[in-house]
Amino acid sequence: MVEQQIQQRGIRDTRVLSAMNKIPRERFIPSELASNAYNDSPLPIGFGQTISQPYIVAYMTEVAGLPEHAKVLEIGTGSAYQASVLAEIADQVFSIEIVPELATQARALLNELGYDNVTVREGDGYRGWPLEAPFDAIIVTAAPDHVPPALVEQLAVGGKLVIPVGNLRQEMTVVTKTSDSSTRQTTLPVRFVPMTGEAQQRN
Repeated sequence: MVEQQIQQRGIRDTRVLSAMNKIPRERFIPSELASNAYNDSPLPIGFGQTISQPYIVAYMTEVAGLPEHAKVLEIGTGSAYQASVLAEIADQVFSIEIVPELATQARALLNELGYDNVTVREGDGYRGWPLEAPFDAIIVTAAPDHVPPALVEQLAVGGKLVIPVGNLRQEMTVVTKTSDSSTRQTTLPVRFVPMTGEAQQRN
C-alpha cells in the first residue's frame, strides 16, 4: 500500500510513510471488509461514515506540515485511523467525533493500540476545541460548505488547517495562518462525506 499507492503518488514525508507502514488498517474497519483494508479507497465504517482512502490520509498529514512536538486537532475521528497516523508524529492529538458510537469505539481502539497521546471527545467539531487552542495543525475529515471561522482562529501562527470544502464539488483547502490577522489558502479537488451538526444548520 505505502509503496504503490502513496510513495508513487508523491508522498515524501518519511514520518508519514513510517506511520502508515506501522499501523494495521484492518483494525479500523469492520471485520467483514478486512480483505479490502489496503485498497486505495474509502470504506464504510457504519453510521453513514467512511474511513478515508490511504492516499488521502497520507496527503492530509503531509500537507499539514507538522512541526516537532506538534499539537494537532482533528475534526471527525471516525474509525480513528487518521488520528493514529497523527499520533505517530505529533506529541498531542485532540479529536472530536459527532457520532457517539464512533467516538466510543475510537477511544477504546486507540487505548488498546497504546495511543495515550490522543484525546477523543464526543461532540460537534464545528467550533473546534477552544480550551486546548492554539493548534499547530487542524485536520478535518468531513466536508462543510465553507471554512469554519473558529478553526482558523484556533490555529497557531504558522499552523495549517487542512479541510475539504464544498457540497457535490469539493476542494481540499489548506489554510496557512501567516500572522494573527492573515491567512494564505490553496485548494485541490476531493470527495468526502458531508460535515454534520452545526455546519449543516448554517446552510
